[in-house]
Amino acid sequence: MAYSATTASIFNLQTADVPSVTAQYQRLSTDDKLALLWFAYTEMGRTITPAAPGAARLQFAEGLLNEIKQMSGDEQLKVMRDLINKVNTPLTRAYGILTNNTKLAFWYQLAEFMTEGSVIPVPSNYKLSKEANTVLVALQKLEFNQQITVLRNAAVDMGVDPLA
Repeated sequence: MAYSATTASIFNLQTADVPSVTAQYQRLSTDDKLALLWFAYTEMGRTITPAAPGAARLQFAEGLLNEIKQMSGDEQLKVMRDLINKVNTPLTRAYGILTNNTKLAFWYQLAEFMTEGSVIPVPSNYKLSKEANTVLVALQKLEFNQQITVLRNAAVDMGVDPLA
């Protein structure tokens, strides 16, 4: 394909969308981030499914996921908030050592557990804030690989890296 000024500017615009949507996501409140991940994985989950678990070694996160499943709903919510807020706990450090793709798959699996009822879901009557809805709409407009990149960026920016 020959590149012209038009195709180059379109390409730059598309690649600029990932950092923009990632930055918009980072500005959301903790609960809006959780809700947006839930809506992204449930509404777009059919396309995320092959990318997340297929690219990761989820067995490295199974212990952490099983530990979360055994907690009360309030404890589960606290762990998810602690991950987003980078609170230094044994669980957030365990998450912090996972690979980037495993972190992405971890959140996919949490959404699956929420759907089946073994992890506390977002309340059925929950409405995304205006800001979170704007991010969700922007995310949905991105190409598939860009969507995965934004979600991976969100997942990677959670937890505590004990080696850092």
